[in-house]
Amino acid sequence: MHTYPIEVVSLLVSPRHAYFGRPKDGAADDVETSHPASVEIVADKGIRGDRFFGVRAHTEAAVTFLALEAWEAAAADADPHLARRNVMVRGLELDPLRGVEFTLDTGDGPIRFRGGRPAHPCSWMDTMAGYGTRKALIGRGGLRAQPLTDGILRVGPGVVVADVDLDPARAADQVRRAQPI
Repeated sequence: MHTYPIEVVSLLVSPRHAYFGRPKDGAADDVETSHPASVEIVADKGIRGDRFFGVRAHTEAAVTFLALEAWEAAAADADPHLARRNVMVRGLELDPLRGVEFTLDTGDGPIRFRGGRPAHPCSWMDTMAGYGTRKALIGRGGLRAQPLTDGILRVGPGVVVADVDLDPARAADQVRRAQPI
């Protein structure tokens, strides 16, 4: 097992979708989105109060994660909340967590997740964050995850524990050592 210190930069809870229909028609104006200091995670349901909570079609993707570093590289100065991902983190490589169980603990005990499919950016990103953002986020738009246990997730420092090496430098070194000379 590997342990990684990370930071949960922000949390997002929205009872409804803000981006639906065609981007040229504009985003919904009256969607109440909150950025609480903590959220309640419910196993196999998601974040209490969020639009994906308890929706059967989204059970395996009920919580979305985004690495702030990926957003900053793709969208520069645009507000990262425009991505509408539930959990924005700093210091965590998300792609290696696809198909992997991991825990996230922000001080109230570990919450177990199973990393699912990528959270691909939609065409709305060009409208909301600037032309080219969608293309720049392809392959790093985030991760959808299934919560496997209940718990409280908070903004602030946290720890991720996973059975995969998420350190890009160590992972690259392991690949180099595994290649024949």
